[in-house]
Amino acid sequence: MSDSHKYVVSCQACSLNALCVPHSLTEEEIELVDATVKRSKPVQRNKTVFESGDAFSSLYAVRSGAIKTYSVDEDGEEHVIGFYLPGEMFGMDAISRNVHISSAKALETTAICEIPYNRLEELSAKVHNLQSHMYRLLSREIADDQDLQLMLSKKTAEERIGNFLLNLSHRYQMRRLSPTTFRLPMARTDIGNYLGLAVETVSRIFTRLQKNQILKVDGKEVEILDHNRLCEIANACHEHKH
Repeated sequence: MSDSHKYVVSCQACSLNALCVPHSLTEEEIELVDATVKRSKPVQRNKTVFESGDAFSSLYAVRSGAIKTYSVDEDGEEHVIGFYLPGEMFGMDAISRNVHISSAKALETTAICEIPYNRLEELSAKVHNLQSHMYRLLSREIADDQDLQLMLSKKTAEERIGNFLLNLSHRYQMRRLSPTTFRLPMARTDIGNYLGLAVETVSRIFTRLQKNQILKVDGKEVEILDHNRLCEIANACHEHKH
């Protein structure tokens, strides 16, 4: 099988289509979307999909693996902006300026779908529900950013870690994966950077949660043993429900 065919999976055949493609699209409309999507070889770990300053031409969706978006300040310090899991779209922050204001890097071998933006605009004119879906995605991105800013300004280190784990749990559950046993594709340093914590603090809290039998941690594999207690620590019982 040639490389060009090895990685081709249609939107209809993809197990993530309920997350990427609106439920209300007809089979013909999904075929229109599918014909627009570009798929290529998986991006290897630590390779970038795009870099800050690159011209904007496409949006991207993760099919497998995980993506980290980040910016680099004038002192060369990296600032993690977000993590994207299968079924999640990234690159939307470039729409307004026509240039990527952040960089995106694969945290592990990652398969992505590329959606040329000019074709997406044409499609949205033909497929009404697709435009509504894009608005919802943009709205969720804004809401998630606001939640992060609130968390960084108000919550303790333990609350931040608790919220981070519960958020991942919810996102894995949306993918019909286990909400209690999952892999952390990102390094502890990236988690600390994202949450505004020293890596030593992250490691200390993970150790404490494990000692208190709230988590079981084995390298990057995490099992939530006591969801209710993690919820209490995060002070977010009303925000994250199974």
